[in-house]
This record gives sequence, structure tokens and C-alpha cells, in this order.
Amino acid sequence: MSHWLPASPCTPPGCAVHAGPARHPIPAAALLLAGCALTLAGVLCAPLALSLTGGARRERLIRCWAHAVLRAFGVGVRITGPPAVRGGTSVVPITGSPAVRGGAAGTGGGLPGGPAGAVGIRAGTPGVLVVANHVSWLDVPLVAAVCPGRMLAKSDIRRWPVLGPLAAFGGTLFVERERLRSLPATVRSLASALRGGARVVVFPEGSTWCGRGPGGRFRPAAFQAAIDAGAAVQPLRIRYLGGPPDHRAPAGAAAFVGDDPLTASLWRVVRAAGLTAEIRVLAPIPAGAVPGRRELARLAQSTVASDSANLPAESVHH
Repeated sequence: MSHWLPASPCTPPGCAVHAGPARHPIPAAALLLAGCALTLAGVLCAPLALSLTGGARRERLIRCWAHAVLRAFGVGVRITGPPAVRGGTSVVPITGSPAVRGGAAGTGGGLPGGPAGAVGIRAGTPGVLVVANHVSWLDVPLVAAVCPGRMLAKSDIRRWPVLGPLAAFGGTLFVERERLRSLPATVRSLASALRGGARVVVFPEGSTWCGRGPGGRFRPAAFQAAIDAGAAVQPLRIRYLGGPPDHRAPAGAAAFVGDDPLTASLWRVVRAAGLTAEIRVLAPIPAGAVPGRRELARLAQSTVASDSANLPAESVHH
């Protein structure tokens, strides 16, 4: 692995541990089958279903599908904050893309994801760069349930059978994580999508963190694309909570970190009773609010981190 790639100190034994109530294996297995079946159905039916619907209906369809995927895996969803800002062209390709743990400077990560679609409001206005902290493969459908957009994902996904071509068809933007020299071309692609009015979703930490602490540094590359395109930045804060209703705390069951196998993470999620995914829409950062990409990255990171200041003491990651 290249030395410049982002790295997280979180490990499955230390962070991805479920300490709350657990489901019996039989209903957990049923949830696992239901979640996988709904995910696969969305991927296979997306090209036909979304080609028959208009922009606003497509966005509603994607949001409903993403929400249903989370519920099928037994995860509750809580959305707080004002409506997310939206970007501009009348037809903008979007996707709840496949992504995997450990992106590059501003890459996305997660599970084989959702259908492509189109959203938009006014022709000729820039799109929106959506940024969020990164905890789990669940982040992908969770973000899509609020503001679906074109995901940035590592290029390995392009070579996956079936899902790779579907991801490309859905408008996923790919980055070569191991090749630093490819980063300027990725930034240009992001800026072009934003200029065209697309909503682009990036996890700028570049790797997953367990959610029990401040998380990783937001890498500035994707923010350069927002500056070049004159696009606003929409920060989101993601948390996964578990435990009894009177003592909710960050849930290790959702964390997908380190060398954790996807199968182990899937099983841990469906066994975790009472797991809730919480996403908070934060105040958008207008285009031109700060002069440079590093300043913009720090502002977005501090916006997301300050929203976590009220986490209970036991959530601090040491």
C-alpha cells in the first residue's frame, strides 16, 4: 500500500464489537437474506425502473429504495436537520454506488450499492459536493436515503463482475487509489460533474473510522473540485447508535474498519438488535466561503466534528 494513503487506527477486535442486545440467529438470518435480496433487486432493476421515471420521481425512488435496504438489514433510520441543498441541471445522473472500505484522498467506501437516477432543479447552476464522515458500508444507502448523488469510489470496483459495469452505468466516479499522479484527473472529473449540476458524494476521510472519536482528517482534493466548479458543500454527520432507549451510545456493530471481512460485518449488523443509523444534515457551506481547498476541507471537517461534540464520554475513542 502506498505510504500516502489515509489510514485509520480502528481495528475489528477493538472497535467493531457489539455490546448490546442481540437477535436470535434465525431472525437475523432472515434479515440478512431480505437485505441482500433487496440490494440485488435494486441493482438489477435500476436501469429499467429509472429509465421510466422523471427526475423528481427518480430521486424519491432512490431515497425509498435506500431507506428500505437499511430497514431490511434491521437498521432503524433517523434523519435530522434542515433539507439538504440541491444542485442544478434538469437531468443529473446519480447513484447509490458500490464502494468499499478505504477510499483515497476524498474517495467513497461501502457496499455494492444502489440504482442510478437523475435529480435537479434549474438548468445551468452548479451542483453540490456532499461530504460526510465514514463509518461503514451502511453509509452509502444512508446518504442515498437523504441526498442521493454520484459516488466517488476506488477503481477496483470497476473490475467487479456485474456490479462494476452497473456502477459505471450509474455514473460512479472512479479514482486510482494507488496512483497519486491520477489524482488531478480525478479532481477534473469531479469538477466537471459539479459544473454539470450533479450532486457528488464523497467521504473525504478516505478510510472508515469506528465513530467513537473525532475521525480522520478530511483530505482536500475533492474540495478543490468544488472550488473549481463554484459549488456549495453540504456536510453530513453520520452516527450509529445502539443500547437501551435511555442510554443510547455509538454502536460498534456498524463499524466496518481495518481488515474486517464484509461477511462478518453483515452478520454483526443483522444480529445487533436496536441498531439505529442517524444522519444529520448540517448547514451548507456556500461557494467561495473560504479561499483554498485546505481551508475548505478544514471548515467542512470542523462542521462535522463540532456536531459530535455532544457525544457521551464513553464514545470518545482512545
